[in-house]
Amino acid sequence: MLVSPSLLAANFANLEKEMEWFNRSDSDFLHLDVMDGVFVPNISFGFPVLKHVARLCQKPLDVHLMIVQPEKFINEVKALGAYYMNVHYEACTHLHRVVSQIREAGMHPAVTLNPATPVCVLEDIIEDIDMVLLMSVNPGFGGQKFIEHTYDKIRQLRELIKRHGCDVKIEVDGGVSQKNVEALSAAGADVLVAGSAVFGAEDPIEVVRQLKK
Repeated sequence: MLVSPSLLAANFANLEKEMEWFNRSDSDFLHLDVMDGVFVPNISFGFPVLKHVARLCQKPLDVHLMIVQPEKFINEVKALGAYYMNVHYEACTHLHRVVSQIREAGMHPAVTLNPATPVCVLEDIIEDIDMVLLMSVNPGFGGQKFIEHTYDKIRQLRELIKRHGCDVKIEVDGGVSQKNVEALSAAGADVLVAGSAVFGAEDPIEVVRQLKK
């Protein structure tokens, strides 16, 4: 299991300290949730903060754009050195074009689905992407309760990937903790995004280790 702790739950008054333990942890990625107050009802942080974090972080960046017109910021995300650039299906009118531009920029394209968006919409794009992020809460706020239907969506997505014979990772974001990690793994998840469960823990390094185990 891969783990991608979400910076959204970090202590922004001391990012240097947060990145110090994070770099020592077994985390595989750092998940960066960019919110614009339009696509989702909240604003998180912009590229000045992201640039600062990118300089401090020694792990690959998993950049999740919860914004309208994410294609406008491909170059900015590339400049961060991002591994994944993750855009919402619901925010991209021309998704295939955006996915192609992300790959041409040298990043791994990923597509996110909101809780009410069915897996079947990925039928014609699944072979062109490297990861799908299933939102297990409604995007925009941290600390929400996990939506149980997500398990079914993971299984449906795993079947879709298998049918197409492609190598696509399944990432899950929202309400992820040690309580549901086994069920998520059994359903077919590959990457877990955990915010408050990691950054809010007394021993975040140990929590990451437990999630991966």
